[in-house]
Amino acid sequence: MKPNALVVTLPGTNRDHDVAFAFERAGAVVERVALDVLTANPDRLNAAQIAVFAGGFSHADALGAGTLAGLRISTGIGDQLRQFVASGRPMIGICNGFQMLVRAGLLPGSLTHNASGRFVCRWVTLDAPVPGRSMWTEGLHEPIECPVAHGEGRYIADANSVAHHQAFVYAKGTNPNGSVQDTAGVVDSTGLVLGMMPHPENHVLDRQHPRFVRGEAQGLALQLFRNGVQHVLGRG
Repeated sequence: MKPNALVVTLPGTNRDHDVAFAFERAGAVVERVALDVLTANPDRLNAAQIAVFAGGFSHADALGAGTLAGLRISTGIGDQLRQFVASGRPMIGICNGFQMLVRAGLLPGSLTHNASGRFVCRWVTLDAPVPGRSMWTEGLHEPIECPVAHGEGRYIADANSVAHHQAFVYAKGTNPNGSVQDTAGVVDSTGLVLGMMPHPENHVLDRQHPRFVRGEAQGLALQLFRNGVQHVLGRG
């Protein structure tokens, strides 16, 4: 049976269809649900095996990217999400979703304005992830190429936190936002919750790569989503 991935959306979310497609390609059944609906009926989390917080501009980034969304998540379903992870089920937040999970206290550190003070939208390269840190990164031995699109993606944390939670780093010289130690993604202490600023969901097919027509596509990210699915299937 295919596992169920629950994609949580908010006003302003715009990458929910993209990440739904990525999980479908990875072998999951995907359901999209608005946070208001989920907050009114948090038991819907019980039917899900993977929780997903998509990218976008929730609440138009009022008061800061992901701030209102993080507050609503924390006060509305925070306890249920912590129970979700405690039960061994994986969770991922991408871009605005990463900001939400950090602001809701589900991931360490903080995110603030890019060092350049400008919105950045371009493709980046992520080095092969730190081995053994998370089930999300298993088998990813090659760099990943995918786009970024954010104005508040600079990750800040102390050296000890980075040492224990860093999962993805921008390739040398390509850090688009000034994140400490080139951090592109982090995990919680269990390795089940992953947050990252780049958009791996936008490179799960070769033809999504901007140099595909030149025969130069590389760095596919599909395995990341397969790892979430395979983890659930392995739990039985």
